[in-house]
Amino acid sequence: MMNDEMMKQMSHSMGQGMGMMSHPVAKGAMIAATGYTAGRAMLPAMLRNPLLLLAGGIAGGVAVGYLLHKHEKDVVRFVSRAMGMGKDFVAQQRENLDDLIAEAREGEPAAGDPAAPAEPGAPAAP
Repeated sequence: MMNDEMMKQMSHSMGQGMGMMSHPVAKGAMIAATGYTAGRAMLPAMLRNPLLLLAGGIAGGVAVGYLLHKHEKDVVRFVSRAMGMGKDFVAQQRENLDDLIAEAREGEPAAGDPAAPAEPGAPAAP
Protein backbone atom coordinates (compact mmCIF):
# COMPACT_ATOMS: atom_id res chain seq x y z
CA MET A 1 0.00 0.00 0.00
CA MET A 2 1.11 3.60 0.52
CA ASN A 3 3.65 4.45 3.11
CA ASP A 4 4.10 7.78 4.86
CA GLU A 5 6.80 8.99 2.46
CA MET A 6 4.55 8.43 -0.55
CA MET A 7 1.72 10.30 1.14
CA LYS A 8 4.00 13.28 1.82
CA GLN A 9 5.19 13.39 -1.79
CA MET A 10 1.67 13.09 -3.09
CA SER A 11 0.38 15.95 -0.96
CA HIS A 12 3.37 18.07 -2.02
CA SER A 13 2.79 17.46 -5.74
CA MET A 14 -0.93 18.16 -5.35
CA GLY A 15 -0.10 21.43 -3.65
CA GLN A 16 2.08 22.49 -6.58
CA GLY A 17 -0.73 21.74 -9.00
CA MET A 18 -3.16 23.83 -7.01
CA GLY A 19 -0.67 26.70 -6.90
CA MET A 20 -0.62 26.67 -10.68
CA MET A 21 -4.39 27.24 -10.71
CA SER A 22 -3.87 30.68 -9.18
CA HIS A 23 -2.34 31.84 -12.50
CA PRO A 24 -4.77 34.16 -14.40
CA VAL A 25 -4.43 32.22 -17.65
CA ALA A 26 -5.28 28.96 -15.90
CA LYS A 27 -8.31 30.57 -14.28
CA GLY A 28 -9.46 31.91 -17.64
CA ALA A 29 -9.03 28.51 -19.23
CA MET A 30 -11.07 26.89 -16.48
CA ILE A 31 -13.86 29.46 -16.86
CA ALA A 32 -13.87 29.03 -20.64
CA ALA A 33 -14.00 25.25 -20.34
CA THR A 34 -16.89 25.49 -17.88
CA GLY A 35 -18.78 27.87 -20.18
CA TYR A 36 -18.15 25.64 -23.17
CA THR A 37 -19.45 22.60 -21.32
CA ALA A 38 -22.54 24.44 -20.11
CA GLY A 39 -23.18 25.79 -23.61
CA ARG A 40 -22.96 22.34 -25.15
CA ALA A 41 -25.61 21.14 -22.73
CA MET A 42 -27.96 24.12 -23.19
CA LEU A 43 -27.69 24.81 -26.92
CA PRO A 44 -29.52 21.71 -28.19
CA ALA A 45 -32.35 22.38 -25.72
CA MET A 46 -32.64 25.97 -26.94
CA LEU A 47 -32.71 24.92 -30.58
CA ARG A 48 -35.50 22.41 -29.94
CA ASN A 49 -37.78 24.86 -28.14
CA PRO A 50 -39.04 27.65 -30.44
CA LEU A 51 -40.01 29.93 -27.54
CA LEU A 52 -36.50 29.82 -26.10
CA LEU A 53 -35.05 30.44 -29.55
CA LEU A 54 -37.36 33.44 -30.02
CA ALA A 55 -36.52 34.78 -26.57
CA GLY A 56 -32.79 34.40 -27.26
CA GLY A 57 -33.14 36.22 -30.59
CA ILE A 58 -35.08 39.06 -29.00
CA ALA A 59 -32.59 39.38 -26.15
CA GLY A 60 -29.70 39.39 -28.61
CA GLY A 61 -31.41 42.02 -30.76
CA VAL A 62 -32.07 44.24 -27.76
CA ALA A 63 -28.45 43.91 -26.63
CA VAL A 64 -27.09 44.74 -30.09
CA GLY A 65 -29.51 47.64 -30.44
CA TYR A 66 -28.47 49.06 -27.08
CA LEU A 67 -24.79 48.80 -27.94
CA LEU A 68 -25.34 50.42 -31.34
CA HIS A 69 -27.27 53.25 -29.71
CA LYS A 70 -24.66 53.71 -27.00
CA HIS A 71 -21.73 53.79 -29.46
CA GLU A 72 -23.57 55.47 -32.34
CA LYS A 73 -20.89 58.09 -33.02
CA ASP A 74 -18.13 55.48 -33.15
CA VAL A 75 -20.18 53.25 -35.46
CA VAL A 76 -20.95 56.13 -37.84
CA ARG A 77 -17.29 57.19 -37.87
CA PHE A 78 -16.14 53.62 -38.55
CA VAL A 79 -18.69 53.06 -41.34
CA SER A 80 -17.89 56.37 -43.04
CA ARG A 81 -14.16 55.65 -42.85
CA ALA A 82 -14.73 52.17 -44.32
CA MET A 83 -16.83 53.63 -47.14
CA GLY A 84 -14.12 56.19 -47.89
CA MET A 85 -11.49 53.48 -47.96
CA GLY A 86 -13.70 51.44 -50.30
CA LYS A 87 -14.11 54.39 -52.67
CA ASP A 88 -10.35 54.99 -52.67
CA PHE A 89 -9.72 51.31 -53.39
CA VAL A 90 -12.16 51.30 -56.32
CA ALA A 91 -10.63 54.48 -57.76
CA GLN A 92 -7.12 53.02 -57.46
CA GLN A 93 -8.17 49.76 -59.14
CA ARG A 94 -9.89 51.68 -61.96
CA GLU A 95 -6.70 53.71 -62.50
CA ASN A 96 -4.61 50.52 -62.57
CA LEU A 97 -7.00 48.96 -65.09
CA ASP A 98 -6.84 52.07 -67.30
CA ASP A 99 -3.03 51.90 -67.21
CA LEU A 100 -3.08 48.22 -68.20
CA ILE A 101 -5.47 48.90 -71.09
CA ALA A 102 -3.28 51.80 -72.31
CA GLU A 103 -0.17 49.58 -72.20
CA ALA A 104 -1.96 46.84 -74.11
CA ARG A 105 -3.08 49.30 -76.80
CA GLU A 106 0.46 50.70 -77.17
CA GLY A 107 1.90 47.23 -77.73
CA GLU A 108 -0.83 46.29 -80.23
CA PRO A 109 -0.12 47.33 -83.86
CA ALA A 110 -2.67 49.49 -85.65
CA ALA A 111 -5.16 47.67 -87.93
CA GLY A 112 -4.40 49.73 -91.08
CA ASP A 113 -0.59 49.62 -90.64
CA PRO A 114 1.00 47.84 -93.68
CA ALA A 115 4.23 47.15 -91.75
CA ALA A 116 2.33 45.18 -89.16
CA PRO A 117 2.99 41.47 -89.28
CA ALA A 118 0.04 39.43 -90.49
CA GLU A 119 -1.74 37.10 -88.13
CA PRO A 120 -0.94 33.44 -88.60
CA GLY A 121 -3.51 31.88 -90.91
CA ALA A 122 -4.46 35.20 -92.53
CA PRO A 123 -3.89 35.61 -96.26
CA ALA A 124 -0.73 37.49 -97.25
CA ALA A 125 -1.07 41.09 -98.48
CA PRO A 126 -0.42 41.63 -102.31
